[in-house]
Amino acid sequence: MGSTTAKKAAATSTPAAEAVDDYLSKVTDRAREMLGEIRAIVLSMVPPEAVEIFSYGLPGFYYKGVLLSYGAYKNHCGFYPGSPPLLNSLAEELKDYKTARGSVQFPYDKPLPEALVRKIVRARIAENEARSG
Repeated sequence: MGSTTAKKAAATSTPAAEAVDDYLSKVTDRAREMLGEIRAIVLSMVPPEAVEIFSYGLPGFYYKGVLLSYGAYKNHCGFYPGSPPLLNSLAEELKDYKTARGSVQFPYDKPLPEALVRKIVRARIAENEARSG
């Protein structure tokens, strides 16, 4: 079993991962598809000690602190890296998306910007590692 597969298998066997699976089972097909893409991207990138969480009614990840959360809404996927400075630094790349303090909306009628999500996840991992020393 490859490291990403092993990581995914370990992460999806926790009670929080089961809560995430339950959450995903209750959203629309398009939302499930997009949220599943986000989940898979993060699982492929986080270190082995990262864990899936389900907090405040949203799926997410914890690595040396809360890493990010995401959720389904009527017309978009909410993506919550929780770092206003990071999102401000990516303002040009995020100009086509609605943003707010620490969050981005990815509309269901557009493809998920995988490279941008990867860039944000990579930066959040670095932020949490720097903060934890």
